[in-house]
Formats: sequence, structure tokens, C-alpha cells
Amino acid sequence: MTAALHELGVFAMADAVRNGRVRCVELVQACLDRIAERDCEVHAWAWLDPKAALETAALRDRQGSSGALHGVPLAVKDIFDTADMPTECGSPIYRGRRPCWDASSVALARRSGAVVLGKTVTTEFAYFSPGKTANPHNLLHTPGGSSSGSAAAVADAMVPAGFGTQTAASITRPASYCGVVGYKASVGAINLAGVKTFAPSFDSLGWLSRSVLDAQWIRWALLGEPHAANNENSLGPPRVGVCHTPWWDQADADCQRVVDAAARRLARGGALVSDATVPRGFERMAQTHKTIMAWEAARSLAYEYDAHHDLLSRQLLQLIDEGLATPYAEYRAALESLEVARRQCDDWMKSWDVVLAPSAPGAAPAGLHATGDPLFSRMWTLLGLPSVALPLDDVALRLPIGVQLLGRLGQDEQLLAVARWAESRFSASTH
Repeated sequence: MTAALHELGVFAMADAVRNGRVRCVELVQACLDRIAERDCEVHAWAWLDPKAALETAALRDRQGSSGALHGVPLAVKDIFDTADMPTECGSPIYRGRRPCWDASSVALARRSGAVVLGKTVTTEFAYFSPGKTANPHNLLHTPGGSSSGSAAAVADAMVPAGFGTQTAASITRPASYCGVVGYKASVGAINLAGVKTFAPSFDSLGWLSRSVLDAQWIRWALLGEPHAANNENSLGPPRVGVCHTPWWDQADADCQRVVDAAARRLARGGALVSDATVPRGFERMAQTHKTIMAWEAARSLAYEYDAHHDLLSRQLLQLIDEGLATPYAEYRAALESLEVARRQCDDWMKSWDVVLAPSAPGAAPAGLHATGDPLFSRMWTLLGLPSVALPLDDVALRLPIGVQLLGRLGQDEQLLAVARWAESRFSASTH
């Protein structure tokens, strides 16, 4: 192996364990050593128990292969319940809280042989108020949110993958800011039992990794699907629609350059690239997302609002107050417009295999007081679409910037196959 153990991806680690080239304990120790070296600066982890992780790894070595993730270290965002670790949701309200169960996704990952290293930092209840994590590429810049710790830990090679969730842009934006792959599943595709909900109409599970194959591998493991590392898109040249979105003028020059460069690279690689202008009225989808999210968050966090009002951040209180002030009839109207938009979107997307769009307005902003603007994912998350954020370029201050590919609702496997194809073209291309 040419890479250090902690730099290996999910598939490479699983393959090395399965073929006896490395022990689970060695992989976990390599990741723990990297964490000890770097997390004093990056602050990606909310909870870590090295002794327990090594004991679990030793157990995996004694058991022999138990699944597709056997021996692979995994990070879990701190809104996922874990039976053996605290789940604090980025809030002092739940400091020290110890669930008696694992979230469904965590249990399935463990069943597949994964070793959960610890819990990664989340923004408060996966909304806007940031935690302590810094961007590993430049510690003076945000890693994005809300899956900030998972993105930073994966980007800094502390762990090959980390669970995240998305209600607005909580996987896509930190993936772009940290220069990693971010997969957000179709709404409803991955069970969210045991995960703190925020806006159930479009809360979605996903994960951060360093390659699309790794993202695919985790998905197959959780769904119990057959694994085939060589299943890159075999349907011929993909049809790619380039969607600048109605908010293109709010993307900075670097973002615009990277999106257009991505389209050119895919075209040079053989993709059939064409313009994809969203249907009329979709420019209102960002506001529809805000309306539904505020109404549902106000109900999801009713206990916290009533019992611990003084421990909630100003940003979250403002959102909940907006949701409480929103009439039920307005919320229902927003849901009805969402259903119409999802049908329109499905018809619109039949012209392409994937749609290429911005993942964030630009590179990670300076400062750790905020996590960046979610604008460029609000519409897609509202529509429930699966997405894959792909790193593409570095800009000033050594910060990454990427794009996202979107698939039709429920067509995650096709999206991931095309994303693997696109990833190989991006890495082989030059400006």
C-alpha cells in the first residue's frame, strides 16, 4: 500500500481487512493517531473513547469478516443516538445524555462490521449555530454545517467516512467547503429512526467520504445490497443538464468558474451536456423550504423551546418563533406546492441522467461564527432529490470548492454510478 493506513478509503480498508493485509486494530489505531495529532486544531470530535474503539476493533479481528464494512472506522454526527456514547445534539440541553439504543443507521453499520470511533461535532440541533470545528484546509475558515465535524474529520484523514444529515445543505455545503464527497440520499431512502429530527418533510441521511465508491459502499452495506466495486456507469455517455439555478447571480466568481469548468470537463469526457433551466415558479422553492422548515422545526423542538428556552441560540429561537407564527393553512399550502413541484421536477429531469449545479455560493467563508449560506441546496433538498457533492478545485487561501450532481427522486444508484464516472473525469482533467 502506498498510502498511510489512515489515508485509505472505506473500500480500500474493507478490502485490506478481508484479504488479511491489515488487522482492524491497526486501522483504528492509525486513525486514532491521526486524531491525536490533528484534532487539537481541527476540533472535529465531540466524543472519543480510544480504549473502547480499540476493544471493538480487537473483537472484529477475533470474529472474522462480518460484513462489507468489517473493521472500517466510522464517525457519527452527534444527533445520531448511540448506546455506548453520549448524544448531545450540539446543545447544552443534552450534555451527557446517554441513549440506551443505536440509531437504525448506526446499528446497521455495526452489523456490517464497522467500528464507530466516536461522535463528530454538529451545529446546534443541526441548524445554524456552529460548534467548535475549523476547516482543516484553513483553520480560520468554517467547515460548513451542520455536518461540520464529519466533513472535517474525513477531509483531514482522521476517519474514512462519517454519517451526516441534511435538512437544507448540511452535507452538500460542508463537503464542498472541506473538499470531500458528500452523498445525500433521496428523502425517505435511509431509515432515520434514532436521529434527532428537525423538519421531517425533507430531513435526509447521508455521509461524507473521500470517494464516490466509498459512498456507494456504505449505501450498499446499510441497504444489504450486493457489492460490486467495478459497477461504474455502464449505460453509455451520461446526459448531464447544467443548472445554474435562479440564484446564479449570488454565486461568486470562483463558484461560477468551477461549475462551468466542471461542465466542460464532463463534455470533454464524453458526456452529453446541455442547459437545464428549472421550470417557472421554482425560484419560489427556497422560500417554500424556509416556510416548511420553520413550521416543522417549531414542532420538532417544542419540548426544548418550552423547557429550556434560555439554552437555545438566538438563531434557533428566531426560526422557532417564525414557525409558531406561521398559520397552519400557510404550512399546508406550502406542502401542496411542494407536491406539485416534485411532480414537475420528475418530469423535467427525464431529459437528463443527472443535473450539475453549484453546491455553495463559493469557498468556505472566513470565521467560525457561521457556517455559510445554504441557498444552493435548499430547492433540491425540498424536492427530496439525491445529491452527490464532488470536490473539483482549490481557490485562494488553499480552500476547496466543488459542485453537486443531482438525480431523480429514488434513483440514487444511477446517480452514484454517474458520479463515479464524473469523478474519474474530474481527476483526469486539467484546466
